Amino acid sequence: MTPEDNRYAKSHEYVHPEAEGDIVVIGITDYAQKELGDVVFVELPQVGSELEQGDEFGSIESVKAVSELFSPVSGEVVEVNEALTDKPELVNTDPYGDGWMMKMRLSTPEEVDEMMTAEEYDEYVEKESAH
Repeated sequence: MTPEDNRYAKSHEYVHPEAEGDIVVIGITDYAQKELGDVVFVELPQVGSELEQGDEFGSIESVKAVSELFSPVSGEVVEVNEALTDKPELVNTDPYGDGWMMKMRLSTPEEVDEMMTAEEYDEYVEKESAH
């Protein structure tokens, strides 16, 4: 179930490259949304925000907990998913589609290449959930 065309961070965010080279879509993985449970609120950054890899860009609240969201790459926020304001549950129902969180213009494209592939991420999750 882990899309092959994405790259993954250990903090369970994914980066999906758009057709235009330096724009990427960012959201949380299917594994992350399952761990959170029913999402009730998503706080996203302002369009125009400059983020460095690892910066906190918002938070996600579920019936179980509130978790910070971390930017897996550096760049400028060019769009946020406004639909999540009214329908945060899209993160649960379609994390890789309608539940995306933000689009960024990469400032350091090589960071994407350093992230985990789908296979590496699946192995990482398997080890993490074994503990």
